[in-house]
Amino acid sequence: MPEEVKKMAGTLSRPWTRLQDWVTLLAGAFMALSPLWVDIGTGGTWAMVIIGAAIGVLALVALALPGAFIDEWATAAGGVVAFVAPWLFSYSALSGAAWTSWIVGAVVVVSALAAVPASLKDYRMQHHTA
Repeated sequence: MPEEVKKMAGTLSRPWTRLQDWVTLLAGAFMALSPLWVDIGTGGTWAMVIIGAAIGVLALVALALPGAFIDEWATAAGGVVAFVAPWLFSYSALSGAAWTSWIVGAVVVVSALAAVPASLKDYRMQHHTA
């Protein structure tokens, strides 16, 4: 193995180790499961479950593939959707559900955007051409 490749391999993130992606996974799972303990109607329930599950799946992809930087941007977009969901799905008056969406949305956006630089670096190292 060429010396340059060995050096690059040592700087890549290992799968399942990026803290930001674990935070995102937990936030997505929390949102998906939150209709079990917050008061919300049927439409809002399904919105929270689907959005939370989608965020969780994106976080799993990011954890498994640290160089998939586009996934981090998609995850941040999912956080934005979570944040605006109370208005889109008419549950902004239900404080527990609405605050859950707002907090999860903000946490996901911040976590995903914080992971972009490392993920982009991993992508560039993986696709480096000499």
